[in-house]
Amino acid sequence: MEPSLYDRLGGIDAITAVTSAVVDRQMKDDRIDQKFARTNVDRLIKEFADLICQAAGGPCTYTGRNMTETHHDMAVTNGEWEAFVEDVVATLNDFKVGKAEQDELLNILAPLRGEIVEVDSDQTGTPLPSAFTPAPPL
Repeated sequence: MEPSLYDRLGGIDAITAVTSAVVDRQMKDDRIDQKFARTNVDRLIKEFADLICQAAGGPCTYTGRNMTETHHDMAVTNGEWEAFVEDVVATLNDFKVGKAEQDELLNILAPLRGEIVEVDSDQTGTPLPSAFTPAPPL
């Protein structure tokens, strides 16, 4: 039997390290950094790591809000989603994650696009609308 994606990614410590690096990259990416203006970074890293861990077959349980609620009023564009994915791939490459594992992980993330993207535009670097209400800190 083939090991789970969770095991092939290296378990929770590796998933958390990659997640932290992805978030760090995104906070510095002028194509999407404004969307993180009011984000509690520790919460984002924990929730993102738990989401990946659970979806990859690990022992974690994602307890955060659903993606539609989390991203409501963020006005995320198609272009910003693509920038997010590019940042994920670049970070996975930095960590030397194999192509098969990258593809599986991207297939986990792909269905979330419809729950996150609110604006049909290729534009990036758009400001976070004042109507956005972030999740409280953990």
